[in-house]
Amino acid sequence: GIRPVSDAIFEKHGRRPGLAVVLVGDRPDSATYVNMKKKMANSIGFNSVERVLPEDVSQADLLECVQKLNEDDGIDGILVQLPLPDHMDQQEILLAISPDKDVDGFHPYNMGALVRSGEELRQQGKPFDVRSTG
Repeated sequence: GIRPVSDAIFEKHGRRPGLAVVLVGDRPDSATYVNMKKKMANSIGFNSVERVLPEDVSQADLLECVQKLNEDDGIDGILVQLPLPDHMDQQEILLAISPDKDVDGFHPYNMGALVRSGEELRQQGKPFDVRSTG
């Protein structure tokens, strides 16, 4: 399981892996999904952080929230709960998440890396095994 890995990270670095979930608005389905993520993160020993913003938050304020999480050394992963309200530019928000902290893998850098996963093994004529790419 993942809990022993989380515990080992804590032993070595003195902190737990950090997951930040950003929720905009009060959609019941999104809130339920965010709560499930929070419970799972806590059960595997992650530090779970939640940022809840009002439905009418400005694009600039949401981008500022994402940027602060990008700069926070205690946060290793960021997840912005979709869908966003209609007045938001979802693409701009997802692009603002650092590729290193993009939990969903929606950043174009990460999508490209996924598509190219194992390419060097194919070029060498070796069998591809997903476990070998981590």
